[in-house]
Amino acid sequence: VRDRVPTVATTRFDAFSPRAIGATREAATTRVPGHFRSSRNRGNAATWSTRMVGTRVARWGSGHVAAPRKEASSARSRRCPWTDCSGRNDERSVFWRRRRSKDIGFCLVAMDAKASLDTEPASAPSLLDWTEPVLGSQGKDKPSLVVFSGGTAFNSVAEHLSNYTTRVSHVLPVSDDGGSTAEIVRVLGGPAVGDIRSRCLRLSDTGNAEARAVRSLLAHRLPEEDEQKAKFEWFSIVEGNHELWNGISDPYKHTIRAFLVHFHAQILRHSSERFRFSNGSVGNFFFAGARTFFRSMEAAIFMYARVSGIPSESYVLPSIRGEDRIALGAELNDGTIIRGQNAISHPSEAGPSSPCGQNRVTKECSSPLSSPIARILYLSTEGDHLMHEVFPSVNPSVVEQLEKADALVYGMGSLYTSICPSLILRGVGEAVSGRTGIRKFLVLNGALDRETEGMDAVDFVLAITNALNRRGAGKLSCPLSHPPSAYITTLLYPKDGTVRVDVERLASLGIHHLVEVSSTVDSHGRALYCPAALVTTLQEHLESA
Repeated sequence: VRDRVPTVATTRFDAFSPRAIGATREAATTRVPGHFRSSRNRGNAATWSTRMVGTRVARWGSGHVAAPRKEASSARSRRCPWTDCSGRNDERSVFWRRRRSKDIGFCLVAMDAKASLDTEPASAPSLLDWTEPVLGSQGKDKPSLVVFSGGTAFNSVAEHLSNYTTRVSHVLPVSDDGGSTAEIVRVLGGPAVGDIRSRCLRLSDTGNAEARAVRSLLAHRLPEEDEQKAKFEWFSIVEGNHELWNGISDPYKHTIRAFLVHFHAQILRHSSERFRFSNGSVGNFFFAGARTFFRSMEAAIFMYARVSGIPSESYVLPSIRGEDRIALGAELNDGTIIRGQNAISHPSEAGPSSPCGQNRVTKECSSPLSSPIARILYLSTEGDHLMHEVFPSVNPSVVEQLEKADALVYGMGSLYTSICPSLILRGVGEAVSGRTGIRKFLVLNGALDRETEGMDAVDFVLAITNALNRRGAGKLSCPLSHPPSAYITTLLYPKDGTVRVDVERLASLGIHHLVEVSSTVDSHGRALYCPAALVTTLQEHLESA
């Protein structure tokens, strides 16, 4: 941890010592790091500044850095000369770390992650400008990719893809409402963390024994059948006594455990809601703890990336920026509105006696839709009618990465609940269609599911096109009218796939590059891509472009 996160530039005390902890629980619950108090509110700014341990705070996008006091009027202000905390904070300028101080509660340590106190930044930092490498850099000779996918199907490919290039931005939805994620959202609210955690876990470092131990801890799930057993195991983990902590050094342990304890404290604050720990993911709990502490999903991702050793060139981006709770909806051709990702993709029977289990997510427990899906939309928490449709803003970092990517990939997975939720956001279609001259790959599914029953390759292409054009969403969404060829240039399909590929119809849509990829067949007769073969195919086409 000391190698990855430089300590505070001060001679007064070590940043990791108890004397370096200068914040109270009140300061720890202040909006950080994306929501600093306004500079006009001097009271809050001063309160924050007196709890900072010799660090600087940069205003988001403006390049302004708080000026130090020329003279310190008290011992408290002499310890912390930075007084004007204004604008938004960014993870490159300040690295935040929580520690627990006996019975006092949570404390905050702010550590300068980039420059010494007497050095001004040359320009305003960007959210994605994390120049302190977590792992060794591959260099700039490898292509930069943007991948739209969900949290399951593309995971195995993501691991192999990182062996070719780590310059990949993974864009994932935050609308998952099944399993452990659903329980967290039910009690604590906010966006779903399940898909984000799943992808971060696959990108995490496994180069040494400690890295593998950290990954094993964050990948662990509590028992599913026995709620009491799950709760006792969780207590053992959060108290630091579980065997999963073996092989994890104290700095890592203190950092991870602090957010697990914070998550548990947040649950206890919601005493009216009984939290069910069965089948809970420790990684989801860590993410939820970091998100509720920072009040920022992206800050939580940054913390997870530092803890788990994700390469500095790899980004895991939530498609939507914000802490509001929204739901995914589907409008069917017959006018029916279905609310919730789980209900659209793989609804399970309610009740503990269900063969699917109360919290378990499985696509085996699904029944056909009453009508094909016409489009995907977002719904507010107030209802499940079209009048409750909302239009959340796209994460600006997604558009930023699209504007400079060397290629674009639509991954395989649940078409309408994993891929399309990121595409229907205003600004995504404009950014994708505006990138002419780059390869845009659609990785076709190997089999059909509840969402895509009866569809062929042309229907997949049209579904992607309609989502990016925001077709059917009304004037408020500012719909587009670009052809399929503006969004997709190459179609990859598995050799043993059951989705029909009509070459002539695809050519009529402007898609002439069709590539067959090696695949295997699972026990259910579904074609699965060979991850290495898929990455090799992408590599060959990117290097020949």
